[in-house]
Amino acid sequence: MLVVINIIGVLVYLAIAFLFSKDKKNVNWRSTIIVLVINLLLAWVLTSFAFGRDIVKGAADGFNWLVQVSYQGIVFALPNWVTPEFGGTAKAMNFVTSALLPILMIVPLFDILTYIGVLPWIIKWVGRGLSFITGQPKFESFFSVEMMFLGNTEALAVSKLQLQTMRKERDVTLAMMSMSCVTASILGAYTQMVPGQFVLTAVPLNILNAIIVTNILNPVKVGPEEDTIAKMGGSSSNAEASVADEAADAKTPREPFFSFLGDSILGAGRLILIIAANVIAFVALAAMIDKILALFNPWLSLEHILGIIMFPFAWLMGLNVHDAFGFAQYMGTKLVTNEFVVMGKLTTIINNPHYFSPHYRAILTVFITSFANFSTTGMIIGAFKGMVDQEKNDLISKNVGYMLLSGILVSLLSAGIVGLFVW
Repeated sequence: MLVVINIIGVLVYLAIAFLFSKDKKNVNWRSTIIVLVINLLLAWVLTSFAFGRDIVKGAADGFNWLVQVSYQGIVFALPNWVTPEFGGTAKAMNFVTSALLPILMIVPLFDILTYIGVLPWIIKWVGRGLSFITGQPKFESFFSVEMMFLGNTEALAVSKLQLQTMRKERDVTLAMMSMSCVTASILGAYTQMVPGQFVLTAVPLNILNAIIVTNILNPVKVGPEEDTIAKMGGSSSNAEASVADEAADAKTPREPFFSFLGDSILGAGRLILIIAANVIAFVALAAMIDKILALFNPWLSLEHILGIIMFPFAWLMGLNVHDAFGFAQYMGTKLVTNEFVVMGKLTTIINNPHYFSPHYRAILTVFITSFANFSTTGMIIGAFKGMVDQEKNDLISKNVGYMLLSGILVSLLSAGIVGLFVW
């Protein structure tokens, strides 16, 4: 029975997207169905077959290895922050040490891969392959893969020329897609807090579901003359778009490596401060709201209110009523704050079978593995403001509701699809 509810849930999430579609007559159903089938097959393979589970486990182990290597740098500077198993003297590692400080090594590593051309090559060819298979415009496919490695604001930054030359309706599509990604360079932090195999399963599913949801919510017909890609130049930490001309690109002087690396490390440091500041502020604000609500009724809390609002969507994941209410509270907290706040609450209990069944653990991990929350809308609008004209900025600002709806539906679809295969 719960499996049937889960299937109905996936269909309901798609129906909600269609209900709010800006142009129902021009939805590309052929492409949508193709991407949905690919998504179902991918989730089935990565969760139900030994070789699929080995793939995601190997990737998760790889990120964990990178994190463990990063601890060597932390031990050198702050030995009392790291536990003895990694060479330090701490009794236990806190959130900053275990999840955030490794970003100081992992972000520059990904930037180096961009600098030497490895990531741009992967992004280009995977994006082209995705466009060929799904029938989606080349740049939208390219951008979805770009987000998977670089993150939303970084992917927007390296696509500046494309954003300036595309129609404003397509820019809205990219703004909506930007709600659904994560940055590969902080996946290591996620895998230290929640089950890594489901974190890494969520990443490609989010990319494909972003294509599905935006294709339904904001269908835009792209003619052959528009279906082009401006070439990406620079690095993910200091990048700007350049004309898609190889000869012109070859003449562009590249930033000296160590100058580039220094900028990348400083950028990683700023990212850590931003995440830490957001987590501290959001947790404190949520606690303050709870105390104010308790003055009116001891039962009232932000999580309870959000749980009631999100309960129908949680129940459609194939959960019983009790579990659905708890799941809905995590969903609401994540949307109002961010994924790190929820992961911090789950770190010590998510792998305990007394708290969560395999199905619950899988769908919860997948749902929270994205940047879909209220604060991300501000980041995306801010990124566009520095790159496109006022007319495009105004249109994107008017579509904040659609951006948030897109991010929520993508997270729901990814979790619902994974839930079909994990019980």
